Amino acid sequence: MVISMPTVRAAGQRPDPVRALLAPSTWLAAAHLLLDAVVGSAYAFVLLSGLFVTVLLMPFALLGLPVWIITAWLSMAMARIERARYRLLLGVDIPEQPMPPWRRNPLRYGGDLWRDPGVRRRAAHQALAAPMGLLTAGVVYLLLTGAVALLAMPLLTWLLPTGGTVTFGVPLSDTAGGRALLAAVGLGLLLLAPAVLRALAALDIAVARSLLGSVPGALARRVDELERSRARVVDAGEAERRRLERDLHDGTQQQLVALAMTLGRAMARYKQDPAAVGDLLADAHQQAKEAVTDLRGLIRGLHPPVLTDRGLDAALSAVAARCPVPVDLTVELPERPNATVEAIGYFVVAEGLTNVARHSHATRATVAVQREGTGPVWITISDDGVGGADPERGTGLRGLADRVSGVDGQLGVDSPVGGPTVLTVELPCAVTGLTR
Repeated sequence: MVISMPTVRAAGQRPDPVRALLAPSTWLAAAHLLLDAVVGSAYAFVLLSGLFVTVLLMPFALLGLPVWIITAWLSMAMARIERARYRLLLGVDIPEQPMPPWRRNPLRYGGDLWRDPGVRRRAAHQALAAPMGLLTAGVVYLLLTGAVALLAMPLLTWLLPTGGTVTFGVPLSDTAGGRALLAAVGLGLLLLAPAVLRALAALDIAVARSLLGSVPGALARRVDELERSRARVVDAGEAERRRLERDLHDGTQQQLVALAMTLGRAMARYKQDPAAVGDLLADAHQQAKEAVTDLRGLIRGLHPPVLTDRGLDAALSAVAARCPVPVDLTVELPERPNATVEAIGYFVVAEGLTNVARHSHATRATVAVQREGTGPVWITISDDGVGGADPERGTGLRGLADRVSGVDGQLGVDSPVGGPTVLTVELPCAVTGLTR
């Protein structure tokens, strides 16, 4: 349903005002515009009250910060209600601008909300909703009630004689011409109402699209970010391929060459002195075990078999057991995510614990993996180390961010100097193309 003429007319054909007046879209638009005053006043009251309390309490040990966060989320909820109202009454779908990803540090999260253009634009729409709603609702109310009153005035003066009442300079009860003129004016206003309603609704929709919809350029920036992320992932994949080639060439391949040479010496000695080949066979056996160990390490680095067979819980338990820093691991997954998300979650935890062991000087680390129903997988890695981790200064965290962004996930790092460091990852599971 859209606010338009109810019938399609050919070029040059005159519009039908009667049909436009009787069209359901006209009266749905009228209902929407009349509701603007009520809902707009409620939105403005909630928003301005929250902002007032935020400013009032902020000097007192930042007590206004939780009020600001709650106000921002209430603003998001009111924007969803408003978009549903546009969709129900006007048939207009307005895309939603998502909130910034959650951060465990409320001060940083409050700053993210304050800087987010989507939050500011929603607040601007709700602050403007009251005056704009009163204006549009007032115009619609006066137009419709005035038209109906003028159209019904001759009937009223006939039923209730007024003894010469004069309205707009026209003696209503004295002449039939005056009564007919008022009825004509009322009919004209009523036939004009659909065009006025369409114009006001179009203005209302334009304001809502610009302030409640997605931020201009957000899609282009997201595409650009994904292109850069994809390029970094490709570069990282190529670097990983070269590393595997180097490890195989310098490690496993050399071990197998040495093993072949040892077996060759054993064969040659066996022809001369069969009893003297014991030491060479023992040496060859040890070299074979070392080569198998190295190959297992390489395979584990690519994709551990336990992850495929038993899932994240068992795979991460092995990672936590190998970490030199004691790790408290909690995995709550009522339903296994798809294989891609499992692999990314595994490597996120593995790389995160590697960073903890190498750089944090921590005495303990905590890993929590949670999922509610069919929602996203949340991974939290924290430690009691020295902090100061910055994705812009290290390739490890940047590589994790690239992995996470590959499934449209979010990675947050909260690591003030002096610690603690908290790494939060959100991995959406309902992503097209990600199947087990």
